[in-house]
Amino acid sequence: MQSYTIGQAARLLGVSPDTVRRWADGGRVATHRDEGGRRLIDGRDLAAFSIEVGQSSNSEEEVPYTSVRNAFPGIVTAVKLGDVAAQVEIQAGPHRLVSLLTREAVEELGLEVGMQATARVKSTSVHVDRT
Repeated sequence: MQSYTIGQAARLLGVSPDTVRRWADGGRVATHRDEGGRRLIDGRDLAAFSIEVGQSSNSEEEVPYTSVRNAFPGIVTAVKLGDVAAQVEIQAGPHRLVSLLTREAVEELGLEVGMQATARVKSTSVHVDRT
């Protein structure tokens, strides 16, 4: 499972690294240390926490998230596979994006909860890039 540094988590959540450190110090999100002593957040933990952050709209610490050229970098929070189709949810800062695509595409991209992905929006279609 992929882990994220405080800085990477901050970018995905749309907040400052100091905010993520305060959340970790306060016990809101669990961290562990790598061999070099850096604090890391497990991808599944970050995915769950990003949903919580995205749903809380009255936090004074949140910074508005804006996209560049309709790209929403975030973290995969849910993958639902059907026989032919699939549904992928991405939390990009305060934005929750849901994409319906083929099961084959999800499997080819290797998408799973906790990994980084970028949702690209064009008109009514959302395209997902694995990052």
